[in-house]
Amino acid sequence: MPSLIPREKPITAGEAAPEFTLKDQNRGDWHLADAVKKGDVVLAFFPLAFTGVCGTEMKCITDELASWQKKGAIVVGISCDSFAVLKAWADQMGLRHTLLADMHRDVCRAYGLYWKDLNVSTRATVVIGKSASGEGRVKWIQTREPGKAMTWDEVLAHVA
Repeated sequence: MPSLIPREKPITAGEAAPEFTLKDQNRGDWHLADAVKKGDVVLAFFPLAFTGVCGTEMKCITDELASWQKKGAIVVGISCDSFAVLKAWADQMGLRHTLLADMHRDVCRAYGLYWKDLNVSTRATVVIGKSASGEGRVKWIQTREPGKAMTWDEVLAHVA
């Protein structure tokens, strides 16, 4: 797998999605390439576990899993927390979807979503679809202020 190249500005719709593998909250390897083969992938970047808006967003994703699955989408949360922190948080909150640990900040930097002042990712949602060549391509992206949660209907409208 090629190394991820940091970018200063957020990735845009139409660009190739940087390929990555991260550990999930159960310490398993999660590969973007494998997920894209199954349908649209929604990457929900959030700054920190155990915080208000992040908890609200991730709980809503879990509560709406059937809606995402009905559209054929895989939704994952991504933060710079460790897999151990994500596991404890998922267990405490009853989260049933995959949470990915971007501990080295490589993925958020490659997507242009690094919040340097706090050394974490910004809050953003990226919808990735499969291109004609079979690789991931960004279909839609939304970046938000730290205290503003995603609007579910808006994100769902951009999924297959």
